[in-house]
Amino acid sequence: MKRSEINKIMRNAIKFFEEQKFYMPKFAYWTIEDWKSKGEEIHEIIANHLGWDITDYGRGDFSNIGLLHFTIRNGNIKDLFKGGKPYCEKIMILEEGQALPMHYHYSKIEDIINRGGGVLMIQLYNSTEDSQLAKTDVSVSVDGVSKTFEAGTIVELTPGESITLQNKIYHNFKAKEGHGKILIGEVSSVNDDYSDNKFFETTKRFGKIEEDEDPLYLLYEDYEEFINI
Repeated sequence: MKRSEINKIMRNAIKFFEEQKFYMPKFAYWTIEDWKSKGEEIHEIIANHLGWDITDYGRGDFSNIGLLHFTIRNGNIKDLFKGGKPYCEKIMILEEGQALPMHYHYSKIEDIINRGGGVLMIQLYNSTEDSQLAKTDVSVSVDGVSKTFEAGTIVELTPGESITLQNKIYHNFKAKEGHGKILIGEVSSVNDDYSDNKFFETTKRFGKIEEDEDPLYLLYEDYEEFINI
């Protein structure tokens, strides 16, 4: 992705957050100079990968395959045995007609919440021992109600609805066309996007960035390059 495209996506996201009355933490808007002025006090942000995350999954087609995330809070797997934070919260934006690849998480259990906007479509499969799509029924919780669906069922969540996904349940997201973009919340166990994603098809979790202009705000993938850690 080009940095100019990422900057444009961020600007549009901020407008949508404002429309939905969702308020971001102050560090979401720090400039590079702000980041460089900080010291050890921001260790948690850096180490636990809090912040902006915009990806096209290496497909080069963000409008069709992509997702904007912002990790608001997160623990670190390395700290769990020391009593560290065992949970994560993200806010995401999925554009109308946009989707993300089929995947599951090796460890993470997550609640996916439609916080506002359009209709979120989630397709579900169990995984087999060799990480294929199982033909077995999938059991999930929808707003605390236990439900069982046939393999491949697409569950639709309207604003306010949520679904709990256990680890190793394959799922993808799509914003239903004709209903607008969606503000999606995620509340989960500790998140590690570098090691906990299993994509059904070969997919890059983080794409390469073409630096055609300065960053508006840093992605958490940028921290190592732009900040003296």
